[in-house]
Amino acid sequence: MLFRNARLLFQDRILPSGSLRVADGLISEVGPHIQAQPGEAVMDLAGKFLAPGFIDVHIHGGLRRDTMEASPEAFAAICQFHATGGTTALALTTVTAPAEDIQSVLNAAEKTDPNATGGARILGIHIEGPYFSKEKPGAHPLDLIRHPDPAEYEPWLRHSHLITQMTLAPELPGALPLIEALVAKGIRASGGHSDAWDEEAAAGFAHGMRQVTHTFNCMSSARRRGPFRAAGLLEFAMGEKYILCELIADGFHVSPTLMRALYRAKGRDGIALITDAAAGAGLKQGETFEIGEIHGVVDGGVAMTADRRALCSSVARMNDLVRVMVEQVDVPLCEAVQMATLNPARALGLEDKIGALEAGLLADLVVLNDDLSVEMTFVQGQRVF
Repeated sequence: MLFRNARLLFQDRILPSGSLRVADGLISEVGPHIQAQPGEAVMDLAGKFLAPGFIDVHIHGGLRRDTMEASPEAFAAICQFHATGGTTALALTTVTAPAEDIQSVLNAAEKTDPNATGGARILGIHIEGPYFSKEKPGAHPLDLIRHPDPAEYEPWLRHSHLITQMTLAPELPGALPLIEALVAKGIRASGGHSDAWDEEAAAGFAHGMRQVTHTFNCMSSARRRGPFRAAGLLEFAMGEKYILCELIADGFHVSPTLMRALYRAKGRDGIALITDAAAGAGLKQGETFEIGEIHGVVDGGVAMTADRRALCSSVARMNDLVRVMVEQVDVPLCEAVQMATLNPARALGLEDKIGALEAGLLADLVVLNDDLSVEMTFVQGQRVF
C-alpha cells in the first residue's frame, strides 16, 4: 500500500506533503514524492497527519476489561479499544495483588499471541506493585502492599522475556537487590509509589533504576528533614539526565504548570507519555468498574475510587495525551508525538523495530485529523481501526 498526500510526523519536523509505502508489514519507503507501482493500493490522506503508532508502556484496561482478569479475551478487548486512540503497541499492567494473581497474568500472557489481538500489539507485562511505600499507595489496596521477597518475585522473573518493567519503591528493604535482579534479566526498573529521600532514589539509580512511574503522582517530593530541605524521588528524577519520566498527560492527573516544569527539566527525550488507563476508560459519567479488587467510578472526566478519595488510573487514550501536551503545555506536535512513540521504544530497546517513520521499521501507523482525533490505526500495515 502507498499512503500519499500526508503530513508526515517525524521526531524533528513535519513533511507537509509526503508519501509512505508499506510492504510485507514494514515501512519500505518514505519521501516527498513516491510513485505508485502497477496494481499497488493507494490511500490518499488528503493532508491528514501520518504518525508512528503510539506506544503505551503503562495501561491497565478499558471498557470494563482489566489486565488482572488474566485472560486472552480481556487482553484482546483492551488492545482493540486502545487502538481507537492510535495505540499500536502496549504493555499490559498489573496492580498490587496476591502473588498468585500476578502469576496468573504472566501465565495468560504466555498463552496469548501478542500479534493476534485485533488491535494493538502486546509488548509484555508491566508489573506495578506490590512493592510500594504504604505512604504512597494511590488506589492500590493498602493491606496487600509489602516488601520485596525473593521467594515471591523469583517465580515471576522466570517469565523475564514477557516482563517489560516493574514499578517499585526503591527505599524499601530488599528493593536494591530486586532492582539488580531486574536489570540482570533485561527488565526495566521504575521507581514509583515511593516515599524515597534523595539518597534513597540515588541508590536505586546506582543499582540500575532508569525510570520513574507516573511522575508527580504517588511520589515523594522536596520536604524538610529536621532544619534542612531535602529532595524526594521527584526532584531526583527531574535532575537526573538518564531517568525517563512517565507522564499521565490527561489534563487531570498533573496540572499544566507542573507538566511545563517537567518538560523544561527533561526536554523532548526525557518524557514518555502513558495513559495508565484502566477499566473505566471508554465508560460514561457515573459508570462503575473494577481493577482487580479496586472499585472505581467515572466522575467528571476522570476515574476515581468508589469513595472518591483518590484517582483510580485514567480514562484517556494516547491521542488525548498528545493533544494535551500540544494545547496545554505548548509542546511542539513533533515532540509530543516523540514522547508517545520513540521515547518508549528506546526505553524498551525496540527503536530498531517501532517508534518512527523510517524504512525497515514495522508499519505501525496512526492517521490523525487536525484536532488530533484518530482517523485510522494500522498495526504492521493492517488496519485495526
